[in-house]
Amino acid sequence: MNPSDIKFVIQKKYGEIAQQSLIREKTSCCGTSGCCGESEFSMIGDEYINVKGHNADADLGLGCGIPTQFANIKEGDSVLDLGSGAGNDCFVARAIVGETGKVTGIDFTDAMTEKARANNAKLGFTNVEFIQGDIEEMPLPDNAFDVVISNCVLNLVPDKQKAFREIFRVLKPGGHFCVSDVVIKGTLPEKLQKDAEMYAGCVSGASNMDDYLEIIHNQGFKNIVIHKEKVISIPENVLDNYLSKEEIVSLTNGDTGIISVTVSAKK
Repeated sequence: MNPSDIKFVIQKKYGEIAQQSLIREKTSCCGTSGCCGESEFSMIGDEYINVKGHNADADLGLGCGIPTQFANIKEGDSVLDLGSGAGNDCFVARAIVGETGKVTGIDFTDAMTEKARANNAKLGFTNVEFIQGDIEEMPLPDNAFDVVISNCVLNLVPDKQKAFREIFRVLKPGGHFCVSDVVIKGTLPEKLQKDAEMYAGCVSGASNMDDYLEIIHNQGFKNIVIHKEKVISIPENVLDNYLSKEEIVSLTNGDTGIISVTVSAKK
């Protein structure tokens, strides 16, 4: 698929998830439409229940980490959340920045943006805003944010160099980002890489880990730190839809792996 087709698939899939209003039921990155077959898998490995600012209405279970845990956000900071979804990470960040800070969420999907705004209206925060936009070309000014966060989103972006270039642009001098994302160790089987639904499920869009870190470095970031890694296990009955038995063995014995990783770096 070309980048436009990929973006269309992602926008359609996450629009469906938003419209289904799965408020209190955790879902996989695939949503509930069955793109992973009857045995859907959830890649989220970290629970927000005891995290200050967590909002159940805004938590659709679409993340692969808790980037705010390592983001070193301070009271009064201006924070940008990429792929903000229904707003959960923004509300967690708002609990940290307080009344004197500001939190902006940007999402590619209109339905998600509307849902986040509705959630914010219930909470009454005047220093949290949600905008619709493309992470590769953000409608935001240069040097505007102290911290950029993201949760299981950048792996979906077709041009990750553009995305990280944009992060660099909107960060203030000395600012930093902290993102949780999905990366690949080794080489993901071609059938998984090419399948559109698995792409929207946060798997096939993932980069090789070394390539991912190189992209970050090449955009000018420094002090790159990997805070956390966690193996993502996909049930064999799901993999059966895409791979041969030999490919499944290779994927599950450690030669190739799909992992969630939380990374930070400084401008």
